[in-house]
Amino acid sequence: MILNIVFVIIGFLLLVKGGDYLVDGSVAIAQRAKLSPMIIGLTVIGFGTSAPELLVSAQAAIIGSSGIAIGNVVGSNIANIALILGVTSIICPIPSKVSTLKIDMPFMLGSMILFIIFALFGTIDRWMGILMILLIIGFVTWQVKKSRKQTKAAEAAAIEAGEELPEKPMALWKALLLVAVSIAGMVYGSNLLIEGASDIAKELGEMFGVDSKEMERIIGLTIVAVGTSLPELFASVMAAKKGETDMAIGNIIGSVTFNILSVIGVSAAICPIQNSFAGFELDYGLMMFLGLILWLFMFTKRKLERWEGIILFVIYIAFILKTVVV
Repeated sequence: MILNIVFVIIGFLLLVKGGDYLVDGSVAIAQRAKLSPMIIGLTVIGFGTSAPELLVSAQAAIIGSSGIAIGNVVGSNIANIALILGVTSIICPIPSKVSTLKIDMPFMLGSMILFIIFALFGTIDRWMGILMILLIIGFVTWQVKKSRKQTKAAEAAAIEAGEELPEKPMALWKALLLVAVSIAGMVYGSNLLIEGASDIAKELGEMFGVDSKEMERIIGLTIVAVGTSLPELFASVMAAKKGETDMAIGNIIGSVTFNILSVIGVSAAICPIQNSFAGFELDYGLMMFLGLILWLFMFTKRKLERWEGIILFVIYIAFILKTVVV
């Protein structure tokens, strides 16, 4: 028990410092690569901080543990929207851009719908996983090209207007190294936290006589999902505190989309995911509901306000209580 507590503390410290350095490095990459902070949030941060979900779900799919594979992704998406954006917007309201509302969020919602439709078949087959992978590759490629054009046009307009351009950031290789080390530290930190928390949960399950399959589902939706979402939480909070709100919302939209199309896609492509719907009906419904309510909240005054963040956070607490108690 003491060793598990030590794991949790070390993991927490790695996540805090990793999130801090990740934002600094990502801002530098955005400036050097002529990309917007939103696109860096969608790609580098969103995908990088979702690495734990990919590793956990792929391994779970290989060993036939659909409860962990599906529960990890669905639970992480619920945590990303309700917990992470809820907490982040309470700290600092998050504004939204027209492109976020018209392109990025609809694509995220479309990914959710596709995920649920595939899950309804009872097995997410290889061809479904491959289709998901192709969709995310196409979307990211298009977004990066579009962002580079817009950023270059904005710089040209600023130069023509006689405005001063921001000072050159750190060298690209340094920024890339900083981001890589930060993500590695955050992934390792979240793994330490998951290891400690999962061991405690299993001990409690045996103590209270909870069915092993039900315990697997609970652990997947709560401990594993929250643990693998911690990189996103700290990255978003740090981004918001540094005024990079575009990066904060981009991180979550990117992570949710990546969790579905890449994590489930890669996992299913490696090994079809069995029993993909039974037992998760309410969880899929909540994930979809949160995606829609987030979109609605962002439309009002074009920002996610503090009181809306509180509502999201309360929904998440209720979800955790319902999952653990029931």
